[in-house]
Amino acid sequence: MRDSSPVPPRDARLSRRAALGLAAAVPLAVASPASAATPVIGGERLARAGVQVSGAAGLPKRLTARSWLVADHQSGEVLASYHAHTHLAPASTLKMLFADTVLKNFERTERHRVTDADLADIPSGSSMVGVKPGITYTVEQLWLGVFLRSGNDAVHVLSHMNGGVARTVAQMQAKAQDLQALDTHVVSPDGFDHKGQVSSAYDLTLFARHGLADADFRAYCHRKTANFPAGGKKTFQIQNTDRLLTGAWGVPTYDGLIGVKNGYTSNAGNTFTGAATRGGRTLLVTVMHPKSGGSGVYEETAALLDWGFKEGAKARSVGALVDPLSEGGASAAPTRKAGKAAAGAPAAAAGDGGSSSWGLVGGAGGAVALLAGGAYAWRRRRRVVGDEAPGGRQEGQDGQERHQG
Repeated sequence: MRDSSPVPPRDARLSRRAALGLAAAVPLAVASPASAATPVIGGERLARAGVQVSGAAGLPKRLTARSWLVADHQSGEVLASYHAHTHLAPASTLKMLFADTVLKNFERTERHRVTDADLADIPSGSSMVGVKPGITYTVEQLWLGVFLRSGNDAVHVLSHMNGGVARTVAQMQAKAQDLQALDTHVVSPDGFDHKGQVSSAYDLTLFARHGLADADFRAYCHRKTANFPAGGKKTFQIQNTDRLLTGAWGVPTYDGLIGVKNGYTSNAGNTFTGAATRGGRTLLVTVMHPKSGGSGVYEETAALLDWGFKEGAKARSVGALVDPLSEGGASAAPTRKAGKAAAGAPAAAAGDGGSSSWGLVGGAGGAVALLAGGAYAWRRRRRVVGDEAPGGRQEGQDGQERHQG
């Protein structure tokens, strides 16, 4: 099950990539007498208020999102942005970071018999794919539940296989730091509303770009439908909740769309990161919290993609998507406090509750060490189990993620 979408490989870079990398550490003078100049990840223009674009006109006029970003997948150039580093609740788009962190820890064909304990800590009101105790699932089936239905039940099963929710959250935070996604504070692996759980349009775009370098990630996020186990030999069909991919709810499918991940919670509203390829060029767009509900997040994403493929070809870079530290990316990492100062205060509805898993990671070196030494150790402890037991089928969902990330 490999996707054939023509996403350029991560090691393919334009010649000016090195120059863009240097721009990632341009200092920004923070308007606080107690603060020294701190670097802004991706370049200082990404921390400015208002729309950032250079050399191109014609941006969509009816954008209502609190934050958005358009970037070239191959070069990492940010073509246009609006409040790219503003801290907002991410909803299920945070599952991209979950996949970036956990996806390679298990073989797709590995089988796991779900227990009650695997499902005991799922927040009430979560979106579910329909995982049931006593049924045996392959890892591939669980990931389809994550990507297509945004199933928190599938996320929690994979988290328990990975050593537990707390361990997975710590590894996700370490992964975010390695990716230099310093606006992101992880509280849960599923994106559910939790006080202090925030990310940004810039960080979500980093997560998508990193994930699309992996063939399994691409295949899962591009899949429209799948058959999901219901117990015994029974299955039921699940459909991807990405309306630009499926055309559900009257939203036109977007030509060339690859994925990636949508999200909705009652607190966050709608969020979406999408990727599409046209004419050999792949663009990434993240839209967070548009005022219009329903399909508005898809309409604004499609409008920004249209702009990127047309007018965006003339745009001069206003910033860059930086490379991970573990892949040789130049470190421009401020402290979390400095990162917040540069980005602005988190949204009030998702304010920082004071508790933080950042202390679990001792800087960039600690992040890489935790990822290398911790996550993969659990791969050796996986369990292979037996036959499926009878199970039920999920209640139908409307394609909009209600209540949950």
